Amino acid sequence: MRITHGFRPLGTPHAVTIGNFDGLHLGHQAMLARLQDVARTRGLPTCVLSFEPHPREFFAPDQAPARLSSLREKAEHLQRLGIDRLHVFRFDRAFSALTADAFIEQVLGRTLQAQYVLVGDDFRYGAKRAGDFSLLQSAGQSLGFDAEFLPTVEVAGERASSTAVRSALAAGELDHAARLLGRPYSISGRVVHGDKLGRDIGFPTANIQLKHNRPPLMGIFAVELCGLNGAPLPGVASLGKRPTVKGADAVPVLEVHLFDFNADIYARRVRVEFLHKLRDEAKYPDLDSLVAQIRRDVDNAKQFMKQRHA
Repeated sequence: MRITHGFRPLGTPHAVTIGNFDGLHLGHQAMLARLQDVARTRGLPTCVLSFEPHPREFFAPDQAPARLSSLREKAEHLQRLGIDRLHVFRFDRAFSALTADAFIEQVLGRTLQAQYVLVGDDFRYGAKRAGDFSLLQSAGQSLGFDAEFLPTVEVAGERASSTAVRSALAAGELDHAARLLGRPYSISGRVVHGDKLGRDIGFPTANIQLKHNRPPLMGIFAVELCGLNGAPLPGVASLGKRPTVKGADAVPVLEVHLFDFNADIYARRVRVEFLHKLRDEAKYPDLDSLVAQIRRDVDNAKQFMKQRHA
């Protein structure tokens, strides 16, 4: 999959869909499947048009929702789903000021050379979100592309949306989130050096670099770690501020203790799949109390894995 940026014309007509695609849930996947069907029929490559940062992060960074996926994770998901190109526009003040007509002409027409455009049924675009599907459809007639919208996708009567996934994750309902995503929720990143506390207390951890300081879930989890050229490895993960050893203003950290594993994996890029929430973070009076709780967490995670594979 190719990743391109900005207003430079692609030079090839594309079938295009537009959105933030945060988390790539089943609603997004239905859009991509429809895009691929049409593209295949018309002999066109597929292109996902997305934005960085998320427009809500640009306009109100303190109120923007937690990210489900980084740009790199989004690209990895799209590649696995068979998309040909991800085109990213930097969402800044100049881009946000584009009128709806300018967005269609400069972005969809001149840059992406769209011949087919697929959007969600609630898609809005242009300054002050003035553009709607009716305008997109009529503009397509003059610029030479067909426009289509995809109705809402429901999972067990619930609209599949990034908001619904965030709510499920925040509530610790990982099975619910997995149903909306079509897979377990995961975080990918590189293994980096930490403060080595886990090793010192008998529970060495792989510290996974986080791209954002507001993860959509926090706590202690049974997980599997993928990406080490073999079967997923079971473990227990802590995602949070480590209140026993750090202050309330600490940056969240993702640490994974793998069962019966002792290898150097620094600098490896891995994916942590969150399977079951064991508990919330808690502050303990001393390290001995923390170690005792970690032992219980490991036992509980192993029991969960045993039942899962029974």
